[in-house]
Amino acid sequence: MNILLFRYGSICEPDVIETFQKFGFTVDEVTEFKENKNLSDSDCIELVSRRILTKQYTFVFTINFFPWLSHLCNIKHIPYLCLTVDSPVLELYNGAIKNPYNRIFIFDQLSYQDFYEQNPEHIFHLPLAANVARTDKLFETTSSNIKKIYQCDISFIGSTYEEQCAFNKVKLPAYEAGYADGIIEAQLKIHGYNFIEEILSDDFVVKFMKYAQNLEFPPEELPTYRAIVAQHFLSVKVAEQERLRLLKLLSDNFDVHMYTGSDTSTMPNIHNHGYASSLYDMPLIFHESKININITARSIRSALPLRIFDVLGCGGFLITNFQSELPDYFEIGKDLVTYESEQDLLDKCAYYLAHEDERLEIARNGYEKVKQYHTWEIRLAQLLQLAFPELMN
Repeated sequence: MNILLFRYGSICEPDVIETFQKFGFTVDEVTEFKENKNLSDSDCIELVSRRILTKQYTFVFTINFFPWLSHLCNIKHIPYLCLTVDSPVLELYNGAIKNPYNRIFIFDQLSYQDFYEQNPEHIFHLPLAANVARTDKLFETTSSNIKKIYQCDISFIGSTYEEQCAFNKVKLPAYEAGYADGIIEAQLKIHGYNFIEEILSDDFVVKFMKYAQNLEFPPEELPTYRAIVAQHFLSVKVAEQERLRLLKLLSDNFDVHMYTGSDTSTMPNIHNHGYASSLYDMPLIFHESKININITARSIRSALPLRIFDVLGCGGFLITNFQSELPDYFEIGKDLVTYESEQDLLDKCAYYLAHEDERLEIARNGYEKVKQYHTWEIRLAQLLQLAFPELMN
């Protein structure tokens, strides 16, 4: 079986490629866009068209959804499989989502419900996974002296979102700015449930999109506007504020090490180590930190982000915010720990730093759960079963 994988640089791509190869598939890669994001859709169409003329492919695969590639595969009658790992994926609001050769796998249950009716037989919900075999091998071959470099009490890997928050680029009049700030502050007080989209007024949505000049959508698509304003703009702003506030609070009370390219000057007690490489540094950080913190982006409304699977798959102890899908895959208090408020996060960090045996037991349980149920081999086998039930039975 031959697969063509169009790459854009997702940290999931190496694990997906390795897994398909383990299945015995031949994986050809289109990497030009990964190396040069300035390539146009037309450039990419030409690159992929050239490849599919030279070999017969069972399907084309991407992380996240590319409308131009969906249209191309539809014309060529080649199944197009994609797995979302981000939310929102704005490209899903494109009419290409309806193409019959699509097999779209959405990791967030609420996002899946939003889009399912657009192509009921070809849109599926599928959670993410971890590459336990790869990280196990890394730990076995890394010396104790190297591991010590990554040891710390509390670590956080990721952006504060300040530099990538689209809301920060929108200049709103005073009334609309106050309205948005009120919603943001209210959402910050609620964990585990994103209500922003439900409470936005139609008037605010229309006015906001008028001031957000960087996005173009048909004027009659108010439901689309509402989702984009809520998820792409306001929810990311909530995530920015939540991360800034929680990380400052943690660093004012504990020894916190952060791996990021974001500006942390407002958090003077943070130890900022800069970027961490995804295949080497990150697993060692997860494995060697006493506590790993996950703060899920609020635009991920119900799903488990990749970070949860990665930390647990590395045998790391995790404290995370609650997500509604979390109990579907892990047992809270046994496989990982959740926090419900700022004070709860502080209390639990203090408790588990002082109770090593409990911390290590929970980390072991989380690791075993991922190893048994949530590896990329398991997940991509499920993906193929859903995409091609007639072939996989």
